[in-house]
Formats: sequence, structure tokens, C-alpha cells
Amino acid sequence: MPELPEVETVRRGLEPALVGARILAVEQRRADLRFPFPERFTERLAGRAVTALRRRAKYLVAELDDANALLMHLGMSGSFRVEAAGAAKHLSPCGPAKAEAHDHVVFSLSTGGRIIYNDPRRFGFMQLAALKEVEAHPLFRRLGLEPLGGGLDGAALARLFAGKATALKPALLDQSLIAGLGNIYVCEALHRAGLSPNRAAGTLALKSGAPAAGARRLAAAIRDVLEEALAAGGSSLRDHRQADGSLGYFQHSFRAYGREGEPCPTPGCAGFIRRMAQGGRSTFYCAACQR
Repeated sequence: MPELPEVETVRRGLEPALVGARILAVEQRRADLRFPFPERFTERLAGRAVTALRRRAKYLVAELDDANALLMHLGMSGSFRVEAAGAAKHLSPCGPAKAEAHDHVVFSLSTGGRIIYNDPRRFGFMQLAALKEVEAHPLFRRLGLEPLGGGLDGAALARLFAGKATALKPALLDQSLIAGLGNIYVCEALHRAGLSPNRAAGTLALKSGAPAAGARRLAAAIRDVLEEALAAGGSSLRDHRQADGSLGYFQHSFRAYGREGEPCPTPGCAGFIRRMAQGGRSTFYCAACQR
């Protein structure tokens, strides 16, 4: 599933084409994706102008001029294709351009362009909600702190994880605590911070409630990894492409993820990257320098 940097990369690619444009018509080619489309979906969007496009965790939120919002999730294989002035841009965190048979929603814009949503596996979805109710929507109300929103620091991690005996990596993947973090970037951040994925999450807080040194290192590592991934256009484990069609390349900077059996890249460390399963997902780590 695409993680925060890939979804944000798609948002940045869609924004110039979508924001400020009016949706003239919507062609809905099936009744559902992961969930059924809202009632009168095409009618409610036709004629509406898009005033902003933002991201919340792994969701895209298009704000409309009638005080409503279009909520979009890419699922595992969803992508957008922007067609404007005879040129097409493929905005996909999950693969190269898909067959047109999987084009499920087509937005025709006042600019003369079109935005097409393609999803072979149909795990993505679209919903409509009142803007003022978005944060209380069932999809959003349990989402935690945004890791790039400025509020993630050592003190925040200590507060979120204090008293938790669960292992650190699963705790970081809990979307009700921190929203948008996924398996790849959690592995990378833990390796940079020198923290074992198996240690108790509560060890990030001292008995006083103050953040331990590891909490400060981890907060900085999370921000650094996400920002570097954004600058690289995401990771191309499945040929993720940026807005201009070029591949994201952050996977070439992985220090732990997918590097089982390779020497640990931490200076002075003689260990090797190992893989284990946690919660049904592969965790890559170095037992020598991650404590």
C-alpha cells in the first residue's frame, strides 16, 4: 500500500491541474470500488470548483466551493492520470500506467483537461462529506498526529507511547497514534534512530513522562526519512511514478528495508540486516546497533 510520501507526491502532482478548476462533468463507470459511491455522486460534483487539495494521513481531500469535500483513498493499486493539452501525466504510487479497462472515474474540467482514476484491484474509494465534518467523519475521526505537521517531536512520542508494553514498530504503525506512517518508512526511521523494533514503546518515556533520548532521535529520524522520500518522489518498489512520469527513487537510499543479509550501513557497526515478521509484515533491522 502507498505510504505518506507516495500519497503526498500524488497530491502535489494533481494540485496544479485540479485546484482552481471547475468540474464540468463526472463519468462514473461502475457502482462501487472498495465501497459503493455516494448517492448522486456525479450530480453532486458537477459544476463544483475545487478550492484546495490537501492530504490527511493517506487520504486526499479536495475542498469544493459548496462547503463539501471529496475524500479519496488510493487503496493498493489506485492511480490518477491527468490529461491536458494533448499530454497525459500518470500519477501512481503503485505502478506504471494501467489498462484503460480499469479507468473507473473520469473528471472533465473547465480547463479542457481530464483527470482519470484507474484502479485494477478496486481497493480505493471516494466519498463526499461536509467540509466542517471531515475531521469527525468515520474515516478520519480516529486518525492520529500528522508526522509532518510540526507537532511530532520527542515529547509527543513520549506522551503517545507512555505506559505501552506493545513493541515499538507496531505502535508506530497504529494510525490512531501517528497517521500516515507505513512499514517501509518505520523500518528506515527505527534504523536511523538506533532503536530496536522489538523494544517496548513505553521506553520512549521516562518515569517522569519526559521523553527519553531515543524519543528525540526517533522523532527527528521520522521527519528526515519522510522529507527525503518526498524530495525523491517516493519509492519505486512497484514502479511508483512522479507527476512528470519519472520514477521515484528513494528506494536507492534504503538503509534497512529490503536489505536482508547485507552489512549494516551504520558507521562502525559490524552487524547485518535481518528480517523478521511483526503483525504479518516484514521488519528489517540490525540487531547489533538497534537496541
